[in-house]
Amino acid sequence: MELERKNGEWIKSGSCDLGLRRIKVRKESVYEEEEPLSPMARMFQQPESNVYVIAMLGFKNPIDPHFLKANLIHTFLKQPRFSSVQVADEKNGGEVKWVKTKVDLDNHVKIPMVDQHMASPDQFVEDYIANLTNTQISTSIPMWDVHILNLKTCDAESTLVIRLHHSLGDGTSLMSFLISCCRKTSEPDALPSFPAAKKSRPHTGWFWKFWSVLLLAWNTLVDIWMCVATTYFLKDTQTPLKAPSRAVAFTSRRIMRRTFCVDDVILVKNATNTKVNDVVLAITQAGLSRYLNRKYGKGMGDGESWENNLPNSVRLTATLFINLRSSPGIYAIAKMVKKHSQTDWGNKIGYVLYPFKIALKDNPLDYIRDAKATMDRKKATLEAQFRLFMAKVFVRFYPTKLATFPLTTMWFSNVAGPQEEISLFGNQVTFIAPSLYGQPVALTIHIISYEKKISMVLSVDDNIIPDPYQLCDDFEEALKLIKKAVVAEGLIKK
Repeated sequence: MELERKNGEWIKSGSCDLGLRRIKVRKESVYEEEEPLSPMARMFQQPESNVYVIAMLGFKNPIDPHFLKANLIHTFLKQPRFSSVQVADEKNGGEVKWVKTKVDLDNHVKIPMVDQHMASPDQFVEDYIANLTNTQISTSIPMWDVHILNLKTCDAESTLVIRLHHSLGDGTSLMSFLISCCRKTSEPDALPSFPAAKKSRPHTGWFWKFWSVLLLAWNTLVDIWMCVATTYFLKDTQTPLKAPSRAVAFTSRRIMRRTFCVDDVILVKNATNTKVNDVVLAITQAGLSRYLNRKYGKGMGDGESWENNLPNSVRLTATLFINLRSSPGIYAIAKMVKKHSQTDWGNKIGYVLYPFKIALKDNPLDYIRDAKATMDRKKATLEAQFRLFMAKVFVRFYPTKLATFPLTTMWFSNVAGPQEEISLFGNQVTFIAPSLYGQPVALTIHIISYEKKISMVLSVDDNIIPDPYQLCDDFEEALKLIKKAVVAEGLIKK
């Protein structure tokens, strides 16, 4: 159902439960005008990138639906995006705006009937979410819903599935909002700790400042050229991980996760003098290399002394999303909803093309060195800002022909989660697993930290990647090999 404005009124037209009809709704009684959608939010609305966020939260106890609804009124409905619809203003060139509306929670809270004694509850939850990725939320209501699965799985007594359209906000916005709705389990009246934003130390001295500016300008020019080349002729290698076309955006997704001990990642980080993001990118590169080597090979060995079956010069690129807020990190929600804040709500993100070097390394620490070098290079560029600028240009001058995301092999995102055990509406959270569907790639990886755990959450098209749990196993084995190499080389700092 769509809405358009005529003669000072909002007209709701399109198909509904009673068939095709047109309904006049007086603006003064139902809707309030708000701000237009951001350029990046509109990119997430395109047919080939109509992206939804789908997050799974596991709980220590069953979920009380009535208690959940009562709390949603004082949390979700207080955030303007969760009580607004998207409306095209025909008098302003079809500009899409957020328009506040009344919310009926019964349209947003879903409670499916489940058999408490089924043989495979974990498989049921995975299948339920996979079926959910085949559907969309009506545009006639705020584009979010929650699904209560009161079913005991291997690591939770119940699961809450939160689904919303990506145009509502990016990972930083949504994680900040979630944390603001939670409380510390150890202190039920205290907000969880927000991960501190660490800023790099600037170089001192005129020479280093001059060199940094020169390097930034050169890297940005190179990346702009690569942006054009990737769009028109420089394509990724057609590996078993790559979707053949953008039509993959319309397929269902399987979502699974693999959890690591954060102490293992921190050990590698400290031993190699890198960052957590460098380590998880190295794990990803090593795991992808192992998986593809198995796919290209016939029979494999013990996993550490394989024959190299990889083709030469595999080009495998990830669209890596970057938070472009001037003050990076996770924030209190009160700061994000404040007007003209440096941490404001929305899709304040850009993206860069991150090349994974697919190869089997004799020394697993070479994956760490590759990841650090590549990430340092990506930090010294304005590529992400340029991508956001181009999105704004298209919105301003070509509103009916928006920019699209490049057709890479995969998407990658990393967001910090709560640092301690938390409870949502009094129910202790056992895990957090955010992901996406509707994106034009067959593989998306989200890295999320929670308490003493780091999880890799995969969203895959199982028609292209039929064995995603094998890919999870390869990521897990990659961390073991990297940690083993750190210990073997005596790099552990005491």
